[in-house]
Amino acid sequence: MLPWFPQRDPVLRPYRQGLYFAFFNAMNWQVATATPTVLFMAWLGADSFQTGLVYGWPLLLTPVQVLATALLPRLGFKRLTLAGWGARSWFLLVPLGLALAVSDEPAAWMLHAMVAAMFGYSLSRSVGAAAITTWLQGLVPGAVRGRYWSTDQIMGGVASIATLLLCAATFAWLPMSTAFAVQYAFSIAGAWLAFRCLRTLPDIERPTVMSLGTIAADTPKHLFNPGAFRTYLWLAVAYFVVITPLVPFAAYFLKVGAGFSASVIMGCTIVQYAGAITGNAFMRSRIDRTGAKPFFRAVFVLAGLVAAGWLAGLHWRPALPWLLPVLYFLLGAAAGMFTASNVSYLAKILPEAERALPVSLHGALCYFIGGFAPILWGLALKEGGAVPSIDLVAFKAFFAFILAGAAGLVVMVNRLHETPGHVDPLLEGDWLFRPFRVVTSLVRVGEPGGTENTAGEPRKR
Repeated sequence: MLPWFPQRDPVLRPYRQGLYFAFFNAMNWQVATATPTVLFMAWLGADSFQTGLVYGWPLLLTPVQVLATALLPRLGFKRLTLAGWGARSWFLLVPLGLALAVSDEPAAWMLHAMVAAMFGYSLSRSVGAAAITTWLQGLVPGAVRGRYWSTDQIMGGVASIATLLLCAATFAWLPMSTAFAVQYAFSIAGAWLAFRCLRTLPDIERPTVMSLGTIAADTPKHLFNPGAFRTYLWLAVAYFVVITPLVPFAAYFLKVGAGFSASVIMGCTIVQYAGAITGNAFMRSRIDRTGAKPFFRAVFVLAGLVAAGWLAGLHWRPALPWLLPVLYFLLGAAAGMFTASNVSYLAKILPEAERALPVSLHGALCYFIGGFAPILWGLALKEGGAVPSIDLVAFKAFFAFILAGAAGLVVMVNRLHETPGHVDPLLEGDWLFRPFRVVTSLVRVGEPGGTENTAGEPRKR
């Protein structure tokens, strides 16, 4: 048994069900919200707009996580989490049924059903995500919290890579309809097991949260008043607008425009995760010494190199297969470094006592506005005639836009002010493999009430 497995760690054993949840949850979302679903949309005959819409739903519905905190005083952490996480798995029965039903040519109604199902999945997921990490943060004693989240990150990462390998194997060895049926059945099983783990955990005391009226009144101040937070907020929003559409449309093009097999595309995604791990490992021992700004520059330069590499590959098509591993590795490294740098920089510019609302707004706004980018680019990339297809001229313009945007972001970094040095992170672990959890961890518009958690240790902040 692996040394980090919670059964082997006496300190973490009382909280092992939360760690098992991290493992099973990754089995679910790695299929439902990532490349396998993009490939499923292409297999159903979706155009680029429909694909962008399905990929954008989880991003567009991120603000629901902030609004759902208003339900916490009435429902508590556990009931709200179980409501959202329990409902989401039912929506995955739709793609599972479609994969089993398609025998020849997919019908048009199947695409509409898939778009609607993924909206429902993303909505229920956002509701449940409003409470999950704050619940676990309050449940685990402060003395072992860092160890818990580090193990949580490992569990989720191992499950993510295993899920991607499974998807690649099914694409390589099974017919497409069977491969997708296996993947969505696997995802539903992960959701069910994750739900069972959550049911065994005790709740913590219900919080007193900031009213929605207060949120509405204070939000314009954070968004538009001059200061370090506003400067960085709009730089981060610009980054999400530039980079978010790259993953879905790269996979979509490789499948419908370049004729790559689904197993090869999944292999590229695995390389992307390797890049994220490498980029994070490189910066972990350096960010306290140098600060986050050099890594922001590195991220934007890497994004520009990825766009330039794609343009080169589109111009000299025989070179594209050789470029793909490098491009996906660099993309993963950039994404991993940005997520970690983002957490570090926000901790520096926001006083601890005043972080809750601005950080929640930061995450929600970045994902929300960034969620429109794949939808709008989906419209621009549509090609007249048969679908699925992609307009190659527009696709080249897409990467030219990313290249220009990355250059602009490199310049914008000069406007950030930072003093290098150590700062306690906004959250401990949990963000490398699941960046959406950064938002849920930071949706702290109120702190849990009471003085003690269910583990019997005084609550420490």
